[in-house]
Amino acid sequence: MKRPIVVLTGGGTAGHVSVNEALIPVFLEKGYEVHYIGSHDGIEKELIGAGHPEVTYHAIQSGKLRRYFSMKNFSDPFKVGIGVMQAFSILKKLKPEIIFSKGGFVSVPVVLAAKLSRTPVVIHESDVTPGLANKIALPFSNHIFTVFEQTLQYVPEGKSTCTGAVIRPEIFEGVRKEGLRITGLTGEKPVFIIMGGSQGSAVLNAAVRKELPTLLKRFEVIHLCGKGNIDEALEYTAGYTQFEYVTEGLPHLLAASDYAVSRAGSNSIFELLSIHKPMLLIPLSASQSRGDQILNASLFKSLGIAAVMMEEELENSSLEEKLIELTQNKDEFILNMQHLSNTKTPEKMVELILSCKK
Repeated sequence: MKRPIVVLTGGGTAGHVSVNEALIPVFLEKGYEVHYIGSHDGIEKELIGAGHPEVTYHAIQSGKLRRYFSMKNFSDPFKVGIGVMQAFSILKKLKPEIIFSKGGFVSVPVVLAAKLSRTPVVIHESDVTPGLANKIALPFSNHIFTVFEQTLQYVPEGKSTCTGAVIRPEIFEGVRKEGLRITGLTGEKPVFIIMGGSQGSAVLNAAVRKELPTLLKRFEVIHLCGKGNIDEALEYTAGYTQFEYVTEGLPHLLAASDYAVSRAGSNSIFELLSIHKPMLLIPLSASQSRGDQILNASLFKSLGIAAVMMEEELENSSLEEKLIELTQNKDEFILNMQHLSNTKTPEKMVELILSCKK
């Protein structure tokens, strides 16, 4: 008997892929054949195409969606059009029961093709306000799930539900001792994990390394600095360890950490919230983004569950002072976190997705 098929899409950043990664095992356990439509060279191909052999990966053309002037804005719509035709061909062949889209520019051709092929499609929006890709896709979706209650004012009423964040179960399975072994740290001082996102943050990396001698007098540091951003001169520095990007071992590194410094992408900060990790959020600046991370960080700050430092402050302000302040407010942050638990397990999220089938 032929297995039912589900198609997942989303890409551009790890945040657009991590929720899909959490859902894949659940769909497989339910007997579904899982296919993923992504780009030819995005991080989704690395994480899904190479990391999940049980999933069939389909690469399509996709133009980047820009809010600023670029000559590529004239050529990329043609790439999107080609991507729609490619996705439509894939969907007509597969005949999936439903499509789940996490957003990112590669998802737009897939959602448009879903409409053309009359395949039900569900969108998941992680940020307070929808990203450009999801804004374009909203009219063509059957249902929209949001992480934040506040997002419901920006999406179509009547086909939108706030479900909270989807948390990978392995996040709760980290072992401190294993994390210390992986990093070579002692844990005798408070441990900070510093995460600049899957692509890394040049500004944050520079600030950490500038103040590193001072920081290491008080703390031990796990630094996730992004692909190609390892500083070989700092290798074997006592109390400091650096990685480009960590996937499977991340729960252990988080368990070994007492505090976190992070960008303010929704998936990352909800995972930190779920394990009650006091956090300093440094959102991507408005000059480099649409400001979604600033909104996420501001909301977490207003709820008393995170401290915030703007990226522009990093050059002239002391990162050490902010970290010390975070340690002083640790108990208050953890107490506030314990009262907030708007999350969904991957199993429950899959149930909600499948309930949207025709």
